[in-house]
Amino acid sequence: MKICVTSTGATMDSSTDPRFGRCQYFIIVDPDTMEYEAISNSSSDASSGAGIKAAQTVANKGIDVLVTGNVGPNAIETLGAANIKIVTGASGTVSDAIKQYKSGGLQQT
Repeated sequence: MKICVTSTGATMDSSTDPRFGRCQYFIIVDPDTMEYEAISNSSSDASSGAGIKAAQTVANKGIDVLVTGNVGPNAIETLGAANIKIVTGASGTVSDAIKQYKSGGLQQT
C-alpha cells in the first residue's frame, strides 16, 4: 500500500498542506515500513488545472490513499478513475497524518 500526504516540505517532519492541487510536495509513504519519497508538485504554480495535473501525478505513482484537505471536483473525478481513496482531516506533520490514518481518525471523502 502507498499513502500520499500533501505537504509543505520534503520530509516526514514537514507540515501537512490542506491544499491538494497547489501543495508544495507529495510525500508518498509505505505505512508498514515508513519509507517515503518526496515529490515536488510541479502543478503548484499552474495558472489553471492544477488539481487535475496533481491528480495525474499521484495516480502515476500508484498510490492507494490520498491524505489531504480540500480536493476540487475535477481532481476528485481523476482520482476516482484511478481508484484512489481520498481522506481528509489530517493535521500536524506528515508523520502525524500517517498515524491518524492508520488509527482510523480521518474521514473518507
